[in-house]
Amino acid sequence: MTDPMIVSGTTNDLDSLRQKLIAGSEKVQQQIIPQLADLGNEGLEVLKEFLLKRRDHPATWIDGKLYQVIYNTDAPTSREFLQTNFPEGIVPLKSDCGISYNSLQKLLVNQDFQAADLLTIQKMCEAAGSQAVKRKWLYFTEVESLPIQDLRTINQLWVVHSEGKFGFSVQREIWLGLNKNWVNLWPKIGWKNGNNWTRYPHGFTWDLSAPRGHLPLSNQLRGVRVMYSLLCHPVWNKTE
Repeated sequence: MTDPMIVSGTTNDLDSLRQKLIAGSEKVQQQIIPQLADLGNEGLEVLKEFLLKRRDHPATWIDGKLYQVIYNTDAPTSREFLQTNFPEGIVPLKSDCGISYNSLQKLLVNQDFQAADLLTIQKMCEAAGSQAVKRKWLYFTEVESLPIQDLRTINQLWVVHSEGKFGFSVQREIWLGLNKNWVNLWPKIGWKNGNNWTRYPHGFTWDLSAPRGHLPLSNQLRGVRVMYSLLCHPVWNKTE
């Protein structure tokens, strides 16, 4: 159902849309952003102005939506705007061990979630060390010692560029809401249907129609011990 705030006024009323974008709830903002994008350059200018005003605060999925819409326009000025003001994107790509997350960011901005999922486990193995890189999967003890900064960066990239639907923190929130019940978690996030585990890769949903918390699955993370280490990692204590 369309929010009643959006029904009032015409879509051509830039000032009205601008005010709703600034003052509206996240739900309203989510609906306003594509409306402004459809108005061409004038609407894009409003989106750019709003994104700039928000850059001194930690990025949320609304910023991710703004960034993605601007990024996906054909206007050369849009790419120039992002390159000038957000040369490394809107999520700080920090790493405690010198890992570059630019490629992961690009995949997520483009919503290539399947490729991003594969790259996520690769980057986590890099953060865990050479042995994990060699075997291409992680022991639960390696997950426990993953650098806080790196796990935070990976998680933020997923959350910000998925309209808040995906990310390890989202999975943790759902898990805690289910009183840490694993049996209930797997079907809730679409990893299991009845007694059947979801088949990789075609059984999974690689777009935003997926259940909340569906990704990243980083297929090797499935299982209680490794997943427990991930959802109980010290990064969440620092974040919370």
